[in-house]
Amino acid sequence: MPSFKDLFYNVFGWLLFGLINPLWRCISRIPALLLFSGWRRRGEIEHDPEQSEDKQRLRKYSSDVKAGVTEVLPDNRNESWPSEKKAEEEDELHCDYDSTWESEHVESPPSKKTTYSRGHRNYKFSRFENAARDMWNYRHDYPNLHRTQNSWQQEHDAKPNLNFYLGNTPSLPDGVYIKDFHNNWYGDYARLEYVHTFIQWLFPLQEPGVNYEAKTLTKQEIQDFLNSDDAKCNLRLSYELMLDFYGIKLKDVKTGEVTRAPNWSERFQNLNRHTHNNLRITRILKCLGTLGYPRYQAPLVQFFLEETLVNNELQSVKDSALSYFVFAVLNRQERQKLLKFAYEHYEPKEEFVWCPKKIQRVWSSHWQE
Repeated sequence: MPSFKDLFYNVFGWLLFGLINPLWRCISRIPALLLFSGWRRRGEIEHDPEQSEDKQRLRKYSSDVKAGVTEVLPDNRNESWPSEKKAEEEDELHCDYDSTWESEHVESPPSKKTTYSRGHRNYKFSRFENAARDMWNYRHDYPNLHRTQNSWQQEHDAKPNLNFYLGNTPSLPDGVYIKDFHNNWYGDYARLEYVHTFIQWLFPLQEPGVNYEAKTLTKQEIQDFLNSDDAKCNLRLSYELMLDFYGIKLKDVKTGEVTRAPNWSERFQNLNRHTHNNLRITRILKCLGTLGYPRYQAPLVQFFLEETLVNNELQSVKDSALSYFVFAVLNRQERQKLLKFAYEHYEPKEEFVWCPKKIQRVWSSHWQE
């Protein structure tokens, strides 16, 4: 049995440890708290427009912004939006794969990971980052695409997509000629919705699709397609076929302006119900840019932005329109205009993740004046 003295020392030691240990943990954290406070204060100063160089940049360019975003951006494609490299790295919405605000003349995709802000924006920005990587590869002509799958086509001078569009061969596995698509499938909405093997033939790309019997485009095939008026005319008819399926009408053949078709309400409901059509629209936009109709891209994307952000229709299309459709547009200044329009009509603006914060601050400063 322990003595009274032993019990006294045990109890005293326990009480002493119980008091000193929490006190020591609090004291030991003081330097870290002071250091963190300094970092936080420094970060607030660096990111506060009232105390940083951002305000100077906003003043400098606010007068130019009044003329529109395309006049603010430099004409030289080797230049970028006026900013510092450090500011780009610190921008919570800076995406390395978004070359909308940078030079397009890059031979390989960016290697470092992009960053995004915390909380509810994480999912939106990460989805945009994945989309931006895909769109970067498309806009830069697939620099890392392995072309082994069409090596046989190149070796044998085979042009299955061009021959299909010239009416010489049918699609596979459906066995439908291009004229039959235009004459018999136009307005057949059930077949256009539930058959999934035709879209790769009507809108071929250099990247593969889900139809293993469809062939990817080769460089020579693209050039021959662009030199064929018949092939390009048939592609335009295919585009009009799919526009009608989506409840849209090609208003101007020269400019690519589109408008609602008479059956828009019914077709919009179908678009909202079947979101796989968002993938089809992305493919269509890419194909238009590859095979001679890049001028058709921006008007179609503008249409979807108006319907989703202004008219509050096609809510199932909105995220794809912002993350994919806009960034399929090859013309950089057109992308800038589309993003400025999107930011102007998007609510709440603090959740807009599709362009860097520094760009949003320039736009906001202009509207506040």
